[in-house]
Amino acid sequence: MTNNWHRNIRFLLSISLLIFCFDSFGTASFAQTNNQTLKKKPGAIRVATFNVALNRSSEGELLKELEKGDSEKIAKLAAIIQMVRPDVLLLNEVDFDEGKTVAAFEKHFLSKSQHGQKAISYPFRYVGTVNTGVDSKQDLNGDRRVGSADDAFGFGWFPGQYGMAVLSMHPIDTDNVRTFQNFLWKDMPGAMLPVDPKTGENWYSKEAMDIFRLSSKSHWDLPITVDSKTFHLLACHPTPPVFDKEEDRNGKRNHDEIRLWAQYINNDCDWLYDDNGNRGGLANGAAFVIAGDLNADPNDGDSTDNAIDQLLKHDLVLADSIPASNGGKHYSEKDGQANLEHKGDASHDTANFNDKTVGNVRIDYVLPSKGTTVSNQGVFWPAPGEPGNDLATASDHRMVWIDIELPKKE
Repeated sequence: MTNNWHRNIRFLLSISLLIFCFDSFGTASFAQTNNQTLKKKPGAIRVATFNVALNRSSEGELLKELEKGDSEKIAKLAAIIQMVRPDVLLLNEVDFDEGKTVAAFEKHFLSKSQHGQKAISYPFRYVGTVNTGVDSKQDLNGDRRVGSADDAFGFGWFPGQYGMAVLSMHPIDTDNVRTFQNFLWKDMPGAMLPVDPKTGENWYSKEAMDIFRLSSKSHWDLPITVDSKTFHLLACHPTPPVFDKEEDRNGKRNHDEIRLWAQYINNDCDWLYDDNGNRGGLANGAAFVIAGDLNADPNDGDSTDNAIDQLLKHDLVLADSIPASNGGKHYSEKDGQANLEHKGDASHDTANFNDKTVGNVRIDYVLPSKGTTVSNQGVFWPAPGEPGNDLATASDHRMVWIDIELPKKE
């Protein structure tokens, strides 16, 4: 009996050692690593951007889908949000519908547990109008016709398609929000206005340029108050620098949409007016976070004049530490094709596009101001075996998040 007892003890010890090794080097270690990655330092603010691809082909279609509450794809989007648990979250590509869609997303998905994650609620919300789908009544794409989605101030088949929304656990100072939906492109000094390569004339007619808005959706400056401190969430979603021709009208617009924030944070833009007619940029020394699907990769893709460098190399932007994931690298190698030609670090990728043509790229950003402290960050793109891997494909974009601590008051 004693020998059997010793044999049983040795067997149990062997099993325990095997389990320990598996936990250290196998799939369980992914869970441990990922959970540690998502831990937030006390007092830090988690700010995230997420292009959730909640756009539909007709007005009202998304709201009906959300109110049914049974979409598995939307449940996965909600589960990602519940897993990462941002304090402040910018959603890109949410059809506007007077804000009803965002309310329905919260009510039917975020406020209920999804895929085993804890429900989450956001007491503060900002949803505003955007330029997508707003008919310019001009021929903006050069096809000698008017009224198409490409002739709207921002590409869209109905007003509010591909909209934006901000969800926050901290108060949004709505009295001091600034929006730049109506700022005209021609009013930006040195605007990179497109030229017809065949004629050398302006691509857009004078009538079009007299009403052409720079922002393809909108640019929002939302002051957010956290424990008596304030930071400004600078949110936008510039047009992709593609779907055009040699005139590069979308690439140049993307460049100048990004440039708007670059000059806004410098506060050297007396020419810039908001939708209330107030001029100028961000107050000197104000803390900020620039967030959104900026549609500009620093190493790959089709950006004009490496547009994102206007922010990544800006003296006031803290851009040295880059959010990353294990999944970005894994899927770049697995999918191959266009990814094999990329120069950028695949672990920094934030979007998974057609591997035959574009591949995976870094186009979603959360960029804080210098003076803030970043204690953690990441791209939610789990590799196989990591928690949430089955959720990530709910959108062709991945959530990007950072944990920041605001500067101490002087």
